[in-house]
Amino acid sequence: MEASQVIGRLYVVGTPIGNLGDMSPRAVETLQSVDLIAAEDTRTAASLLEKFGITGAKIVPNHKFNEQAAADGFVRNLLAGKNLALVTDAGMPCISDPGYLLVEAAVAAGVSVTVVPGACAAVSAVAVSGFNALSFAFYGFLPRSAGDIRKVLRRIEKEYSPLSVFYESPNRIVDTVELVAEVLSGCQLCVCNDLTKLYERIYRGTPAEVLAELKANPNAAKGEYVLIIYREKTEEPSEERLSYEAMLVDCMVKNGISSKEAVSLLASSKAAPKRELYDAAVRLKEIL
Repeated sequence: MEASQVIGRLYVVGTPIGNLGDMSPRAVETLQSVDLIAAEDTRTAASLLEKFGITGAKIVPNHKFNEQAAADGFVRNLLAGKNLALVTDAGMPCISDPGYLLVEAAVAAGVSVTVVPGACAAVSAVAVSGFNALSFAFYGFLPRSAGDIRKVLRRIEKEYSPLSVFYESPNRIVDTVELVAEVLSGCQLCVCNDLTKLYERIYRGTPAEVLAELKANPNAAKGEYVLIIYREKTEEPSEERLSYEAMLVDCMVKNGISSKEAVSLLASSKAAPKRELYDAAVRLKEIL
């Protein structure tokens, strides 16, 4: 590559998840200005561009079945000076959607990557959930089998954050909430359906309450879902930790060994850091 050659830029562009009014002016400007648009579905992208009067850019497929093979070609275009926008059917690319392989390849090639933020169903659902969102864990789509879903639900009981966020399809949402009611009956749910769209609906309550609402809704098997599980964090009973000096004395008495030997024994068992134990042994000698 010649030193004077300008490298293009990759724009990761968020698009609406339902309401076209959420399309940002910057996103429109970006899609209008780039040379290529890498799209999850070229037909969906073409429809979106038409709605906003965006013309000129060539739309190239970048979906989960071809993104590995397509990445090299996109990077060659970027290195040749072409600007490229990455879009998916809705929301932010790379978030449970294709895109990260292209971003990864562009970064590895030294291409600048810029985000043009837009709607994200997971973040939007957390914002309206009413739960404390100081931290949350996003897991994308749940597995398909009931057994695997149970494993995931049991695992999140032990996670640091009490707020867990999943995507789920409309034809599985009732079965999934039934499993939540079985495994995590004491949690609270916020289940968001078709956020920002005309028939947006949000279900809140215990798993049993939400399940009853879903079953009572004849249109529940339509649209996309975000499932938010909130469990109250239970404080683990705290065990009073012995001081390093007390640990050493206890070890010495029980095993009839010297402080030096106690340091080695406790450190080898990883009961405490060797440096801390050594300092504690020095302090013990000063006391005794």
